[in-house]
Order: sequence, then C-alpha cells, then structure tokens
Amino acid sequence: MARTPLTHFDDRGHAHMVDVSAKPVTDRVAVAEGRVLMSAETLALVTEGRAKKGDVLGVARLAGIMGAKRTADLIPLCHPLPITKVALDLTPDPALPGILVQATVKTGGQTGVEMEALTAVSVACLTIYDMLKAAEKGMRIDGIRLILKEGGKSGRYEATP
Repeated sequence: MARTPLTHFDDRGHAHMVDVSAKPVTDRVAVAEGRVLMSAETLALVTEGRAKKGDVLGVARLAGIMGAKRTADLIPLCHPLPITKVALDLTPDPALPGILVQATVKTGGQTGVEMEALTAVSVACLTIYDMLKAAEKGMRIDGIRLILKEGGKSGRYEATP
C-alpha cells in the first residue's frame, strides 16, 4: 500500500492547517463507531432506566452531537465546518455486554467530516462512562474507528468488518 504524504506538515516539517480554499464544495458524509463494554448488571441499569444520573443514552446522544459541533475547538488542525447533520445511534447489546455507538455526520464543504464523526463517538462513549462509573469503574471504551467516508477527491472509503 502506497503511503500518501501527511498534509498537516509543510515542507519543513512544521504543523499547519491545510489550505482547502481551492477545493470544490461537495457533499460529504462520515460514519464512525465505538462501544462501551460493561457488565450485564451495569447494562441492565441502562436498559431498565435505573441509572442514578438519569437517561444515559439520551444524554450521551446529546453529548455526541455537541462533540461533533466542537471538533475544531478540540483537534488543533481541524477546520470549523458547516455541519448539516449529526445523528447518533446508541444500541444496548447484551451479547457484548455493552452499548454500541454509531455517529453519522454530514456537510456540504471543502473538507471531510471524519474527525467530527470520530469525536461524536468518543464524546458519547465518555459520557456513557461518566454516567455509569459509580456502578462500574472497570468499563472499557473500545473499537472507535471510521467505518465509512464519502465525498471529496479521495472518494469512498469503507472499513472492512
């Protein structure tokens, strides 16, 4: 696999924000996923609505949306983007046991929204941990990754299962 040059470094090796002004505006979408692994007993607190801090999935969904919107404030070389959609699916999965988190982010812009989707998943997972840590400190956040990206010069990327 050929490596592409890292675009966040100039010819002297200094970090810089990539100039996207000459790139065309295109529709872009990114989907990321992750999961929070926990005991079956902790998962039952979520599914039965017994978590002391309240609606774990609802709060985590909102936190993920807020995280996507604040990505440029958190990741130094990300461009602020006009996000047109952020959707999070949080699915309790007794087989893990845990919660599967998936974020879809869309924009019409000159650069992609992969970092916004990854940030949304990360913040949602951290929020789940925060809301349940009194019940189980040993939960594990795992598997955060980009699973789909469409739009822009590089086209479509889809992760292998």
